[in-house]
Amino acid sequence: MTNLIKKLRKEAGLRQEDLASKVGVSRQTIIAVENDKYDPTLELAMKLARQLQTTVEELFILED
Repeated sequence: MTNLIKKLRKEAGLRQEDLASKVGVSRQTIIAVENDKYDPTLELAMKLARQLQTTVEELFILED
């Protein structure tokens, strides 16, 4: 699964620390998710989508 978190975060003018604080996780978690090293829980995926003003389906791309 890939994602658009880094792209949308930068477009929103947010640092990794800012986004992490807004969704209640560590900066290291944001780094891991952005680099496709960690698939977030559904709750975290929804929080990220909400903060980045998009949907979970648009934020994460499931590769077959």
